[in-house]
Amino acid sequence: MLDTTDTTTPIARIEKLRVEFETKDGTVVGVEDVSFDIAPGETVCVVGESGSGKSVSSLSLMRLIDYGGGDIANGRLLFDRKDGGEVDLAKTDQSLMRTIRGNEIGMIFQEPMTALNPVFTVGRQLTEGLRVHRGMTKAQAEERALELLREVRIPEPERRLAQYPHELSGGMRQRVVIAMAMACKPRLLIADEPTTALDVTIQAEILALMDRLKRETGTAVMFITHDMAVVAQMADRVVVMFRGNKVEEGSVEEIFENPKHPYTQALLAAVPKLGEMTGKDLPEPMKLLGHEDQPIVPITGSDEVLLTVEGLTTRFPVKGGFFRRTVANVHAVEDVSFKINKGQTLSLVGESGCGKSSAGRSILRLVEPLKGKIDLDGTDVMALSPAKLREARREMQMIFQDPFASLNPQIQLADQVAEPIHNYGTHSGSDVMDVVGNLFDRVELPRSFMRRFPHELSGGQRQRIAIARALALNPKLIVADEAVSALDVSVQAQVINLMMELQAELGLSYLFISHDMAVVERVSHNVGVMYLGRIVELGPRRAVFEDPRHPYTRALMKAVPIADPRRRKSEKDLNFKPIPSPIHPLDYKVEPSQYDEVSPGHFVLTTDSGY
Repeated sequence: MLDTTDTTTPIARIEKLRVEFETKDGTVVGVEDVSFDIAPGETVCVVGESGSGKSVSSLSLMRLIDYGGGDIANGRLLFDRKDGGEVDLAKTDQSLMRTIRGNEIGMIFQEPMTALNPVFTVGRQLTEGLRVHRGMTKAQAEERALELLREVRIPEPERRLAQYPHELSGGMRQRVVIAMAMACKPRLLIADEPTTALDVTIQAEILALMDRLKRETGTAVMFITHDMAVVAQMADRVVVMFRGNKVEEGSVEEIFENPKHPYTQALLAAVPKLGEMTGKDLPEPMKLLGHEDQPIVPITGSDEVLLTVEGLTTRFPVKGGFFRRTVANVHAVEDVSFKINKGQTLSLVGESGCGKSSAGRSILRLVEPLKGKIDLDGTDVMALSPAKLREARREMQMIFQDPFASLNPQIQLADQVAEPIHNYGTHSGSDVMDVVGNLFDRVELPRSFMRRFPHELSGGQRQRIAIARALALNPKLIVADEAVSALDVSVQAQVINLMMELQAELGLSYLFISHDMAVVERVSHNVGVMYLGRIVELGPRRAVFEDPRHPYTRALMKAVPIADPRRRKSEKDLNFKPIPSPIHPLDYKVEPSQYDEVSPGHFVLTTDSGY
């Protein structure tokens, strides 16, 4: 099975690559001077933050950069073809590139929905490359497509071939994209952040899958990511990029155990590692490079309860038939109960579709719950009229996952942060801008940014604006819905530290919704694990992380990649059951959630949750 070709000659060599983009403000250099090579059967991970030039390098190898406004100004991109000898891709014309693309170099893109064509079936898209590059008949191509779907472990592959991309979940779509990239058995596979948008469990399966395919086919892999735990899991060699240059290269063990460049050290220092907080009862900020002198103070919070949620249930109707009647319900949140104390954080974790975001939105009544009790500091939120609910929303604010979508692109940042103040009339006249200036200071952004627009900021800076806006009305509770999941490692660490400092200073309570277990371990006082709309385990962070009792919690912990190359996960560690559908007919009887208290405050669901 394994390729027996000479493994000493690299499949791809990038030599002194320089890529420039022409903009209105002149020439911008995307990649300044980068050189590295990739050998057969080797995984080279290219790491760095957004804007470091890692994706530009991969798009240059595919010569797709030509379509993105980029120009390869200097350097050679040498690629060893199966039977055509070595070619310099930087000088190859686009007609030959079309033969090489997909056939000899496969690419997996970051966002599977944009990489698939929504109007063609999965089968049509999978067979296209095989028929173009391999000259297969329709029947042969379909047989190979089925085989590929089985290889990437997609259940019921025959049915999937006839489905369209929107009918599949994110993880399934990403598997289809991997199957497409592997279809023609390429010599080089480029994976650009292939697991960033996925859950821990699906990410673990996809990383194991890519590793297995690489071993079986001898393909060389160029893996681009900003997640250091994924690097520890996948890499043979690591190339660290910073502002368009390669700053360090070495084997995965060298980079993790003895990083030489200050940027690599900062990158590794900013990674929250699962298990770092073992033996500690309270959450505490991270020590970041350059801030070593800051004292680390654990956040105690108080014993006073701020929010009580009891029996919260939210369902969404499924319409069907000629008259668009409700034919079934999506059971998004089912009989959820918890409490949050003043100045403390409760984290809800689970895979996408488990109902954690719906639970957060239901508490603010951004979606109307079917039933349940929500008590915020003595106010019964469920009983409020629209006018009273508007008043109550001063006390509770939300920070969304995508800061760009939650900001208005046409309004200056100072006015966006001031908007809640104008809405509620808490200050007037010149006081408003004083308050806004103080909020900018508080989230550590320069006041000169007040006149900027959202597109002029990076992702992390935009998220700080969203936090400043949420703080404008001095709320008691902030619901943070995946607030740091889209950010780079080092920016994520700064934003988490900022949120924890604000909690200590202002006595804020957080409902922190996330699927990143290492971040949750860092910030939480209490943790609730959700599966199919129910909380299956709830308790103090230390109890849930150090003594997980529910089988789903254990499976979730096992799937988390650890930023240590000597503790890699193998495929046999992962045994996930497919998630059942949350859609039930109207007459479906729901059992109430019942819990066992296994230690003080640590509850485990005893009702059958389907796992």
